[in-house]
Amino acid sequence: MHGVQRPLSPFWIYRWQITMWLSSLHRITGGLLSAGAIVLGIWLIAAASGADSYASVQRVLAAPWFKVPLVGWAFCFFFHLANGVRHLAWDTGAGFERARINATGWTVVVVTLIATAAFSWFAIL
Repeated sequence: MHGVQRPLSPFWIYRWQITMWLSSLHRITGGLLSAGAIVLGIWLIAAASGADSYASVQRVLAAPWFKVPLVGWAFCFFFHLANGVRHLAWDTGAGFERARINATGWTVVVVTLIATAAFSWFAIL
């Protein structure tokens, strides 16, 4: 047994599954939502600071290029929300069968894409 070379990382052993992708994306979107909260805070402080402050911040936030981060934050919000609901269901002990885990994972992806597209179409673009 001493001569057996074993992988040091699970990435050599396991094939990435939807649960792994969604877990990683949940953490990433949480971080990005925190960045969005900072931008929202800056906007609120500018709004409370008077017309000049609000106008200068609004110039940046209303720029056409800023629609890209807005759509990105909408995606992060809807993904984090949908996946959070999935986790709440798991907290009850329901949905841990392999087929159910895969089905709810793909449901999160589809709901996120539809909600992001609809919100972006009606509210941002």
